[in-house]
Amino acid sequence: MNELDAAGITEPALRAAYTECRRINAHYGRTFFLATRLLPSRARPAAHALYGFARMADELVDNPAPGTDPAASLDRVGERVDVVFAGGTPDDPVLLALSDTVRRYGLSRELFDAFLKSMRMDLSPVEYRTFAELGEYMYGSAAVIGLQMLPVFGTVGAVADAVPGAIALGEAFQLTNFLRDVGEDLDRGRLYLPSSELAAFGVSRSLLEERRPDPRIRAAMAYFVARTRAVYRRAEAGVALLRPESRPCARTALTLYEGILDEIVAADYDILTRRAVVPKRRRLVVALPPLATVWARETLDRGRRLRS
Repeated sequence: MNELDAAGITEPALRAAYTECRRINAHYGRTFFLATRLLPSRARPAAHALYGFARMADELVDNPAPGTDPAASLDRVGERVDVVFAGGTPDDPVLLALSDTVRRYGLSRELFDAFLKSMRMDLSPVEYRTFAELGEYMYGSAAVIGLQMLPVFGTVGAVADAVPGAIALGEAFQLTNFLRDVGEDLDRGRLYLPSSELAAFGVSRSLLEERRPDPRIRAAMAYFVARTRAVYRRAEAGVALLRPESRPCARTALTLYEGILDEIVAADYDILTRRAVVPKRRRLVVALPPLATVWARETLDRGRRLRS
């Protein structure tokens, strides 16, 4: 039984829409896609739909097609989200799959509005002075992703108890992205690492833009790496509050994404001339054991269904 069958998705257009989201996830989100293989089959399509929507909006901002207006493109996405929450049928496959996921899991409109608001914040030159100033952007770009996934993961107790861990999950991944992508973000006129925190180490935007090794930059990056690891610890504490069958996905994603920090350290904090990537071998070493367990469980379940 494939993912769509397991989720009870039978309508042809909807199956095609979820298949497109899965393709987007597999193409762009190698680490997240690998982790989604550890979810129960019935939950994977929703994870693909949520990733597909986030990636679609992100691409409109970061890599707009020539001659297009990113702000207008985001406005059109917002109009399609209006259709989703009005119970209509969007004319885009990603939004069609998202519409089904929103209904299945009772996702809040506020989460998507906050996400699109943060995407719009990226359309202007970006610089934040403090982590407090960064907070609004981080809520929409990171925390809401964890909150969208929470119903898909499911919880063993009150949902409210798992909310802090879900928020930390999104924030840990986003902070890791900020560190990994400092050079690329500077090219786009953005600097997410708070300027006051950088200044404490004698680092300015202009120094970063020189893109040369500097002990002040290494010291600042070491600080940000340590700070981000503390967010991972908060996220890890929330994994135990998820349904047991969802925990391998969350743990694997955490381990693999934190591995990017390990690669930054191994590169002596050179984040301006190279992009830290977790090697494929390490991804497989981390993911294969739980994947084998999931495959064995699903094979056993299929055998039981055939016998019944």
